[in-house]
Amino acid sequence: MAERFFRSIRLLAQCYQAFEQFSESHVRSVGLTPSQFDIIATLGNTSGMSFKELGEKTLITKGTLTGVVDRLEAKGLVRRVVQTEDRRSTIVQLTEAGEREFERVFPAHTQYCKQPFLHYSDDDFARLERELGRLKSSFEDARRSRKI
Repeated sequence: MAERFFRSIRLLAQCYQAFEQFSESHVRSVGLTPSQFDIIATLGNTSGMSFKELGEKTLITKGTLTGVVDRLEAKGLVRRVVQTEDRRSTIVQLTEAGEREFERVFPAHTQYCKQPFLHYSDDDFARLERELGRLKSSFEDARRSRKI
């Protein structure tokens, strides 16, 4: 069991790393860093998000998030909007230029990332999603039962 477990976890991690490398090469080719793309993609088709929401949806750490937003703001792609009802809360929104950037890069990146899956059938996707869902549930169940 232990050897099989390690083989499976290693393969899962290698798949994730391979996807990240594949995705990152395309993101960089369109002139963005992975973190910048993540923020633009997350804000696309929204009216904006607080830093907290953006951090939760992107999984970018707070310290990194502020710097990436600063650089995107300097490029004119995002703006900060202070909420009048709670001046401690700032919303990050795409600017018009940011919306154009989203429209330029997001569909192209989605098409690029679909390439490794072109030979997958609906049944293949269903099996993959079922097994990944089971694994995710197992992790969540184990975490809940081991709360310290």
